[in-house]
Amino acid sequence: MLSGKNVLIGITGGIAAYKICELIRMYKRNGANVRVICTPNALNFVAKLTLQNLSQNEVGVDEFEVSDFKPEHISYADEADVIVIAPATANTISKIANGICDNLLTSIVCAFKKPVIIAPAMNCNMWGNPIIQENLKKLKAVGYQICEPESGYLACGYNGVGRLCTLEKIFDKTVEALHAKASSGRKVVITSGGTIEELDPVRYISNYSSGKMGLALADEAFKNGDEVVLVTTKEVERPYKVVKVKSALEMQNAVNNEFDTANVIIMAAAVADYRAKNVAPQKMKKTSSDEITIELVKNPDILKELCDKKAVSKNSPLIVGFCAESENLLNNAKEKIQKKGCDFLVANDISRKDIGFSSDYNEVTILDKNGNATQLERATKTEIARLILDYIK
Repeated sequence: MLSGKNVLIGITGGIAAYKICELIRMYKRNGANVRVICTPNALNFVAKLTLQNLSQNEVGVDEFEVSDFKPEHISYADEADVIVIAPATANTISKIANGICDNLLTSIVCAFKKPVIIAPAMNCNMWGNPIIQENLKKLKAVGYQICEPESGYLACGYNGVGRLCTLEKIFDKTVEALHAKASSGRKVVITSGGTIEELDPVRYISNYSSGKMGLALADEAFKNGDEVVLVTTKEVERPYKVVKVKSALEMQNAVNNEFDTANVIIMAAAVADYRAKNVAPQKMKKTSSDEITIELVKNPDILKELCDKKAVSKNSPLIVGFCAESENLLNNAKEKIQKKGCDFLVANDISRKDIGFSSDYNEVTILDKNGNATQLERATKTEIARLILDYIK
């Protein structure tokens, strides 16, 4: 999600500094180039060598370590796409709010014109100090983004507001800041994952869908400036709206709730065709019989019902279906798009081990209403998602 982006992390002198090691890893895993700046006091809590190994870059501390003609703070400011200060102490927050530049980090921030994210962490009494709150208001007023601290047990022994917020919140705020675009004015609803149909409290029917393709589509749509709603069976945290569902009926209800305001609906989820007619309220016990019979009933055909709804609705979202086939891919896909009535159908060949379910790669064929087929050669699911979104515009 951060491929090609330069993230500058500023670490100040708070006990939560050790947590930033994992934040660096999160950024690196998502493709970012990470540079770290520490205030001198930060090195009382985390080792410079640790940060250098994790970021794979030199760690800046002193303001006048000039390696070329540019002053160090200007060089850092020019390179970075975003600055994340975490943990941000009351001292550093107050310096930045009042234009004080007495170390490398505060000097860089003063010269920086792109997004700045600040994640405060401090004693609860310090957090409640009206001077600190006034300084935070000043920063918010000029566009700085604040990841508010959370309430809990603090290292100083107090219990109250002051804990560094979760790293996931900082990460999501970073992604949001880096991919912020003028809104496309388009709302895109995407489903992902395999639905789960319960048999009893411990057993269910499902499929091998990982949800990766739908998630990649949602991420790329968000980068395009679309308003994204991801309806998924998987546990994910994203800076756009995520609706967690389990069964086909829950997924249908969630998509119907978004239908009237959607411009595009992409049904990438693998929806179970059948569910148990009666879900056992207690765990079904093994009996002496070698066989068991479970009566199944058909699930609603969500894609077909959406297309039918579109035909009689004032709202006419573009509807894109997905199909997973293990044989006769093109013939089955052509038959399906005619039956469903969707605008486009993306066909996956699940018989191949190098693409499809659980893989990070895919190769698909896109069909339109007229039966025209366009093949997208094997690529990462992120790249396939980008090409699909470009194709259906």
